[in-house]
Amino acid sequence: MIRSLFTTGMRLSKPSTITPATTYMKSITNNNLLPLRASPIMTQLRYSSIHQILRGTHCNPEKPKVTKSPDLQNNPFRKGVVLRIMILKPKKPNSALRKCARVRLTNGNTISALIPGEGHNLQEHHVVLVRGGRVQDVPGVKYHLVRGAYDLVGVANRASSRSKYGVKKPKQ
Repeated sequence: MIRSLFTTGMRLSKPSTITPATTYMKSITNNNLLPLRASPIMTQLRYSSIHQILRGTHCNPEKPKVTKSPDLQNNPFRKGVVLRIMILKPKKPNSALRKCARVRLTNGNTISALIPGEGHNLQEHHVVLVRGGRVQDVPGVKYHLVRGAYDLVGVANRASSRSKYGVKKPKQ
């Protein structure tokens, strides 16, 4: 049994030569071709083990990527309509009043999204743009609203990080 595995393993496995990146980079910069085997110290001859041959590549299939914002359905943004405005409290060591909105997206899903920045003009039935990104200290809020898009205006009197809050460049 083991002899047959070993012989099939020797037939299936092919030796691979491994050269360090430094030698390879030197050959690129000097425009020289690398010799097939530079020296016994620089290269190693490797074969597949019996367990690697038996297991093959099918034992570790690629896992499907799990999205952190499933309601966007692989879109970077989604349009939605505000159903109601909420004020939520964060989890334990933090203390604040986080302004959030319940939004119905164009695909029919209803989500909770944070309204970033200080102050807002949102009311029920306003149209907003939703992006991914969870709020670390508010459970259940996995989305942010985009300031300066549709009916949600940018933050007033904002001087720094203006692009994140939908503020135009002030005139001098």
